[in-house]
Parts: sequence; C-alpha cells; structure tokens
Amino acid sequence: MRVWKQWTDECRTTRKSGSGPRNVTSARDDRHLVRMARTDRTASSRQLAALWSIATGVSLCASSIRRRLLQCGLRARTPLYRIPLTHDHRRLRLQWANQHRDWRADWQHVVFSDESRFNLWYHDGRIRVRRYAGERHLPECIIERHSGRTPGVMVWGAIAYHRRSQLLRIVGNLNSNRYIREVLQPEAVPFLQSLPGAVFQQDNARPHTARIVKSFFAAQQVQLLPWPACSPDMSPIEHVWDVIGRRLARDPRPVASADELWVATCRCTGIDKEVSAEQSAEPRRL
Repeated sequence: MRVWKQWTDECRTTRKSGSGPRNVTSARDDRHLVRMARTDRTASSRQLAALWSIATGVSLCASSIRRRLLQCGLRARTPLYRIPLTHDHRRLRLQWANQHRDWRADWQHVVFSDESRFNLWYHDGRIRVRRYAGERHLPECIIERHSGRTPGVMVWGAIAYHRRSQLLRIVGNLNSNRYIREVLQPEAVPFLQSLPGAVFQQDNARPHTARIVKSFFAAQQVQLLPWPACSPDMSPIEHVWDVIGRRLARDPRPVASADELWVATCRCTGIDKEVSAEQSAEPRRL
C-alpha cells in the first residue's frame, strides 16, 4: 500500500533521497574505518569495533562496522593461501614462465601429474580478509600455510588435454622405489605411451627426482618437462584436485573412515570438461 500511495501521490516507487535513519558515522569516519581495516586485513568486525572505540571513544557495534565497510567496497573474503617462497623460488618461477609463455599447441602434449591428499574432515577455515575486488593476490591478503598430515587418503593422478589417468591410492610413505613400482610402471608410463609426443610433468618431490627414477625415465624414453620448485599453483591438476575436494565437501553421505573416503573420491567422475578447461588456461596462468 505504501508503494502504491507513493506512486499515485508522487509518481515514484523509491524512497526519497536522504530518507531513513541517518548513518552513525560521517564520511570522514568511514575513511578512517577503511584505513583501520586495510591496516590489518584479518581483523574481525568485533576487533575493529573495539579498536574504533579505543581510537574515537565512541561505541560502534560489529554489524555497523560490517555495513560501513560493505558500502565502501570492503567485503570479508576467504584469503588466498600459499606456501612460503624464497627469492630464488620467485626468480626461478619467473624464469620458467618466461621460457614457456609462448607455448600454445605444446601444452596439449603435456601430461600433468601430482599426488594430493583428501582429508576425512573438510573445513574451509575461519579467517577472512577484507579486500576490494581484484586484490586477491596482494601480499597483505594472502595467508601462508604449511601443509600438514591429517587423517585421509593420498591419491596420484595425471591429466592430459582430453584424457585423464586412473586414480591411484597411495598408502603410507611414497619413496622412489614405490613410485616406480606402484605409479610409473603400472599407470603413468602406459598412459604416456598411449599419447603420441607426450611430455611428462611432475613436481620436484624427492621420490620424483631420485637417481633411480631418473634412470627409469631414461630407460623408458620419457620426455620430462622441467618444473620450478614450490610451484603447485602453476599446474592445472591442482585445480582438478580442488574440484574433487569441493565435490567431496558437498557429498551428503558422510564418510567415517579412510576406505569410505577413497570410495567417495573414486565416485567424483565426470570432470573431463574441467580437465580440458584447465589445460587450455595454462598460457593465461603464466
């Protein structure tokens, strides 16, 4: 009825400019609040409210803090996690990217491989960072996270442009001998041999770079793609693992053991479109 009365009386359906409750903070206060939020990107609304009270002597609730920051374009988002990189890591990553940035059709011949671990209990963390759109890769918006061992299953897999290997379960610690015996001989090499001109990519984990493994690759005439250290984000298979992890997190059937988790992981099929899309995106990723 209110909207109809506004339309019949004033030919409008929206509120008048300046109507409604007035903001508790001024434009100057909002700018100060934004500076506080950008100084500590991980500060929660409650923490910012406490800091605001100390700085100004005026109480402001956490919900008001959130509203003001949202209106200024600062939204609490999940931070980008990464492993710590040294100066040499960054230099070698850039050097590798410059050497391969002009590849086009060559990427369709690369077979990306990796191990991944899926945990029995999934969570996305509780820390958020306040940032503007497009600031995801700013150093102050990134939280470094070291990988740790939690209950779950480790798997190995490989992807090509239009194909993917079988998923293998790795039980226990994977050393160079087991890598050859349980991964390369039964699955990786036959998969490579089925793809003419295939180039094999693996990271620099010790089981992958041991002398016995290098000798095995030479004997099998496997062409390897050199890979910079600490660069999982440059491989498209990491995004495939992310797709599988998200599907596991959405699975309404809870798993209570590592064996059940392995079965659930094997059910995550139908990712061929994601595989091709990630392979095609490699030039843009560089």
